[in-house]
Amino acid sequence: MSEELVGNLLVAQSGGPTPVINASLAGVISEALKHEENIEEIYGGLNGIQGILREELIDLASESQQTVRGLKTTPGAALGTCRYKIKKEADYDRILDVFAAHNIRYFLYIGGNDSQDTAAKIHERAVAKGYELRVIGVPKTIDNDLPITDHCPGYGSVVKHICTTVREMSCDNAAMGQHDFVSILEVMGRNAGWLAAGSVLAKRKNNPEDAPHIVLLPEAPFNRQAFLDQVQRVLSKQKHCFVVTSEGVTDENGNFLGADESSKDAFGHAVLGGAGEALRGIVESGLPGVKARSAKLGIAQRAASHSGSATDVDEAFKAGAQAVKAAVEGKSGQMVVFVREDKDQYSIKYDLAPLGEIANAVKTFPANWIGEDKMSIGFQFAKYAQPLIQGENTLPYENGLPKYAQLSAIRIERKLGAYDAK
Repeated sequence: MSEELVGNLLVAQSGGPTPVINASLAGVISEALKHEENIEEIYGGLNGIQGILREELIDLASESQQTVRGLKTTPGAALGTCRYKIKKEADYDRILDVFAAHNIRYFLYIGGNDSQDTAAKIHERAVAKGYELRVIGVPKTIDNDLPITDHCPGYGSVVKHICTTVREMSCDNAAMGQHDFVSILEVMGRNAGWLAAGSVLAKRKNNPEDAPHIVLLPEAPFNRQAFLDQVQRVLSKQKHCFVVTSEGVTDENGNFLGADESSKDAFGHAVLGGAGEALRGIVESGLPGVKARSAKLGIAQRAASHSGSATDVDEAFKAGAQAVKAAVEGKSGQMVVFVREDKDQYSIKYDLAPLGEIANAVKTFPANWIGEDKMSIGFQFAKYAQPLIQGENTLPYENGLPKYAQLSAIRIERKLGAYDAK
């Protein structure tokens, strides 16, 4: 590909939002504005690939610098998102038709596993059709389960929020418990337990008795009796027992502790949410006289920009900027990845990896970081994760509440006919 490709850039967001997904968007916009010789216009696709199919594009170059800066501390997906799975060949043809109609030559997709699969297929279709296009993926997932990259933007901020919640709830539980109280916090994580594992950073240094006392991951099959025995051991020493569980925890037969198997998402995954309540029932039925309560952070954990990590925000912004640089330099079919450098102090560098090696793959939590009891996390993890939660996210406030950026979202005139993207 020629490095002198001239045309318009289109960026879109997909999948579940993170506290820093808009920081990556800000990085894309800020860097794209520096490449006027290659990038003529900067467009945003509303609601991910679904909006692109419907030719719903907005002008991002017209947004004020104040708005772009504000994106760095704004939760949600400013462009809107989707969980649309491309089902037919006509969808790919339509995408290229939209790109050609608006002279889109640079396409950046901010998303996780399924989104990078979509980006990979768009790249492949453009090559097959002879349409000169550069496709770069920008990593995004609080689950931290994308392969190759050391970690993912969004993960550090959510872990910081989970740990804050654990410490706050633990103070409450310690005041209420009389060696008879179990508190269960359910966090996200379908196939990988990175988020639940992150809760152990809530423990103060050299204070192993701090909450959480039990951590349950999808990578470690749940054993009912072993769990109850461990709860009893904790309660024999502590006023309360604090349990953190991934939503995707399964029993020894591979069945989810909490899932609505009758309800599926767009990608055919069972809808999860209920592991905490299932554990509450197990505790109260298996340990008479012990009270249990469960709480579920749900989408609150991925929207908590107020307790975001400054390190995470900075890295997410730079990932977006690196994606633009890579595209302008002639790269395509790649995703930006983080490579941890072998230094005394935490440091990363940015690199690229083929989308095909990332799409639909899952990086599970390392087995050698899980304790022998399958309910604790080894010390190696803290060394890995501690740097990711450093620094405080400073938000602007208005009338006592956080002030978030909102795009003016000036629409680009459609040039094609309507399209059914369902």
